[in-house]
Amino acid sequence: MEYNNPNNISDSKEILPDDVTPHLPDKDIRAIVDAVKSQDSDTVYAVLNELSTSDAAELLSKISDDDRRELLFMYGEALNPEIFTEMDQELSRSFLSAMPAHDVAHIISELESDDALLLVEALSADFQSDVINKLPATTRMALEEGLNFPEDSAGRLMRREMVAVPDFWTVGKTIDYLRLNANNLPDDFFDIFTVDPSHQLIGEVPLSRLIRTNRSVKIQDLSLEEIHSVPATMDQETVAHMFRRDDIVSAPVIDESGRLIGTITIDDIIDVIDEEAQEDILRMAGVDQGDLYRAVISTTGLRFRWLFVNLITAILASIVISFFGGAIEQIVALAVLMPIVASMGGNAGTQALTVAVRAIATHELSETNTWRVIWKETLVGLLNGILFAVIIGFIAAIWFQMPILGLVIAMAMIINLIVAGLCGAGIPLFLHRRGSDPAVSSTVLLTTVTDVVGFLSFLGLASLLMT
Repeated sequence: MEYNNPNNISDSKEILPDDVTPHLPDKDIRAIVDAVKSQDSDTVYAVLNELSTSDAAELLSKISDDDRRELLFMYGEALNPEIFTEMDQELSRSFLSAMPAHDVAHIISELESDDALLLVEALSADFQSDVINKLPATTRMALEEGLNFPEDSAGRLMRREMVAVPDFWTVGKTIDYLRLNANNLPDDFFDIFTVDPSHQLIGEVPLSRLIRTNRSVKIQDLSLEEIHSVPATMDQETVAHMFRRDDIVSAPVIDESGRLIGTITIDDIIDVIDEEAQEDILRMAGVDQGDLYRAVISTTGLRFRWLFVNLITAILASIVISFFGGAIEQIVALAVLMPIVASMGGNAGTQALTVAVRAIATHELSETNTWRVIWKETLVGLLNGILFAVIIGFIAAIWFQMPILGLVIAMAMIINLIVAGLCGAGIPLFLHRRGSDPAVSSTVLLTTVTDVVGFLSFLGLASLLMT
């Protein structure tokens, strides 16, 4: 960096390759906060001008609420509006909701249509309406149209800035058009779309083909054989799957009549893939994407519901144990060993469940291979059950000097791991077929099944064979 740097903020241009990091160093964050607190405006403005949008977003997300408010209040005009699109959505929403509506409208008007819609849709309904009413007419109409599309659809994801030309134009005329209208074109685009007079999509021409072809060639002759058009109502997960399957970098979005209304590019899809993956992982644990920045009371309330369901399932498992209280009193070793069976079943089931949930999310499972996957996971559970049965059976027999106890826990281990494989793969597939999100409730159901079967098989066999 080329400014006076009294706070020793790291110069990213002088960092050696081995030291390159995708994150803003903590010492730089502390130095910027110190500069804000000491009202060293020259340093703060210089740093904010040098930071990338992602680094500036990281800075705002990591500092305290008080420091964040002070930075935004004193130096907010120096922040690139794109910073708010790089932040966690919950944190971005809280920032924007604390601003006057006209300031938020100014930020949104500086963004491309897809980024603007991303910020607006996170706002509360009343504040959203106030912000939209203060936008220029063109921007307002575009956002209102976007909000009419289903949530998490291609219509919400697309950007309206694109390049569309008549299919009878030549390469030379198209290139001249691009040069003369450079200021009105999207910042980044990969394809040019051809349309008829009613703006119906006709073809898709990669930019690389255009710049390598003679000026006299008609642009319709360069069109791809297959147009990867996306209906505006298509779910964003399905769009991401199409991008991954067909290895494309952009796709045109069309309305019900086939009119070209926007485009989706690979950078949008990367965000979708990351968002959907995080969402599935977090839902399996009963937490939400915004939990890191959400208020304590709100976070507590959201997690309470999940923990309450777990409490009910734990009580169910405890009821099963209570049926065998007499056997446990006679043979204390049962109380020592029974958590092993349930724990191994839970872990084995989670492995199968994770594979199944991922396969569902990536569309790798269908009716043609569902039972094959369930059978495979069940067989894996059987084989692992036999291997661990030998290990734990031998350990239990030696530990408590009771060979029959080793046999009991070995048999229970086999039974529970078979059930874990079967249910680990079967539960998410069953929920998916019923229209439920398998990432939300599969874990609770699986834990209940493996705990109940584990305790029931171990204590039931012990009661039959040992008492």
